[in-house]
Amino acid sequence: MPVDLAAPPVAPRVGPAVAEAPQGEAVQRVVKVRRDYNSWVARETMEDYALRFTPRAFRKWSALRVANTAFGAASFLVLEAVGGTLLVEYGFINAFWAILATGLIIFMAGWPISVYAARHGVDMDLLTRGAGFGYIGSTITSLIYASFTFIFFALEAAIMAYALELAFDIPPAWGYLLCALVVIPLVTHGVTTISRLQVWTQPLWLAMLIVPFVFVLEQHPTVLADLWAFGGIAPGGGPDDVRPAGFDLMKFGAAMTVGIALITQMGEQADYLRFMPEARRDQRLRWWLAVTIGGPGWVIPGVLKMLAGALLAYLAISYAVPLDRAVDPTQMYLVAYGAMFSKVGLAVAATALFVCVSQLKINVTNAYAGSLAWSNFFARLTHSHP
Repeated sequence: MPVDLAAPPVAPRVGPAVAEAPQGEAVQRVVKVRRDYNSWVARETMEDYALRFTPRAFRKWSALRVANTAFGAASFLVLEAVGGTLLVEYGFINAFWAILATGLIIFMAGWPISVYAARHGVDMDLLTRGAGFGYIGSTITSLIYASFTFIFFALEAAIMAYALELAFDIPPAWGYLLCALVVIPLVTHGVTTISRLQVWTQPLWLAMLIVPFVFVLEQHPTVLADLWAFGGIAPGGGPDDVRPAGFDLMKFGAAMTVGIALITQMGEQADYLRFMPEARRDQRLRWWLAVTIGGPGWVIPGVLKMLAGALLAYLAISYAVPLDRAVDPTQMYLVAYGAMFSKVGLAVAATALFVCVSQLKINVTNAYAGSLAWSNFFARLTHSHP
């Protein structure tokens, strides 16, 4: 059928949200609340492309800055709690080999995830879609990932609440609320604010992490040999019911099932590595080093912290601390700082400061990454960004 090119164009059919304007133009009428809402979500300078591909022009930080921000997530004290729990349940020999095997698996699995996130500027949601999970598959993985971050957010906040109870006698219920709410203002402005927090706190955290162990090893020169001979506590037994030390394949496997759950931490590393600048030809070595440190490299201090947790739990048990308290990181570091300070008040103050700094560093990551995963999940269901 011939078409008359000189005929005026036919006006398209429009819904109630579109009104006709003069000269055949169409003007979209949007509800004011939704317009404000969409403009808030679209402010990339506020939320740093939280739910979108990170363009190359926005990757303005240095590779070292991004790596430092991602590496700050290694501060979480659940690592020490895991190490102490594995020691009590399975003995040090089984816990030691399980922790090393877990670290190796996490490093190898996290390497390609980190490289693709840093190279292409995509988070875990976009990575899963690009890896072939599809629309529904990435929705499910976002829900699982969000659940992981929520669980760890609660665990880390609880550890911080116990430190506040120790130092200020704040009831745990109020401590839980305080430790959760104090994180929210720190993450509303995305990675820009989080990276500043990690830069400012990193030297203090590293110093307070390492120095106490110097005093512990100096005051207890045989502790490492004693720890190697510790076979764990018999089920339902007390501190005196120590099992004989030795490698057991079943206990090794059971210990690995606990530690391997930490592999999901790689998702949080990817959420930061997507801001990595492009690798320039004259700085390729520096770029690869930064990706390693900020990506799977977190598991290296993670392994050391789990082993340190086993050491401190053993010392706490030797000081007649109840088993359920001996695996609490707050109690662990109270023992460590007790070796450093002769006055109990100083040890308590140092423990509270270290625990609060450590938990703030990880919970801004949990809150940020969890909010991304939760928003992506609901965006798939509702086709809008909550």
